Amino acid sequence: LESVDFKGNAEEARVHINSWVEKQTQDKIKDLLSQDAVGSLTKLVLVNAIYFKGSWNTQFKEEKTADVHFRLNKVTVQKVINKNNVSGQILEMPYKGNDLSMLIFLDTVSTQLEKELTYQNFVDWTRPDMMSPNEVDVKLPRFKMEEKYDLEKILTNMGMENAFDIYKRDFSGMSPANDLIVSKVVHKALVDVNEEGAEAAAATGVDMEVRSITIPAEFVADHPFIFFIRHKPTKSILFVGRYCSPE
Repeated sequence: LESVDFKGNAEEARVHINSWVEKQTQDKIKDLLSQDAVGSLTKLVLVNAIYFKGSWNTQFKEEKTADVHFRLNKVTVQKVINKNNVSGQILEMPYKGNDLSMLIFLDTVSTQLEKELTYQNFVDWTRPDMMSPNEVDVKLPRFKMEEKYDLEKILTNMGMENAFDIYKRDFSGMSPANDLIVSKVVHKALVDVNEEGAEAAAATGVDMEVRSITIPAEFVADHPFIFFIRHKPTKSILFVGRYCSPE
């Protein structure tokens, strides 16, 4: 908790907050708050920053990187999930240290996997007994995604409505005068994935191990997919996103 002077100098407070976020995310997230985001009437701003940079346990060979067609149409690939009319592939690639990994959910012939993807299904589909380590030939696009969200409507729909209501808010524990109200919650996330690993700020089909001498299976992410960065010991999802197109 830090006090800043919105009433006396809102612009200075905004620059100070943005500088803090930039520092916490290793200069990856800049200008979290735009010039019109705060003003002299602003009372309370909630700011959260998270930064992640990880290297793959087994890195991709940069010399094999090439431009290929990214398909937006329906395709057919090897099925590893086939339950209740849901079929697709799930790939898990660990980062060094094995505490963190990236999970990629790739549909086959439709977007049914995405439609059926609830938290419970995520847990069920990624259980250790549902996945096994194999050698897999992975083709994954390099991508960088950055997005900014105003979370007021989302948080209100999730039940956090009192914080935005001038008649119901209660921040008496933070201000004896109980004159605080949340006017804005801004979230900005960045994920950068390349041959070496992933960099993220707000960012098992296979363990990439050789355990057999059989011809490796293929995982070709040449059409839209959903990705997660997960902390394996606690099973906490740190980042989630959907990659649709290289454009």
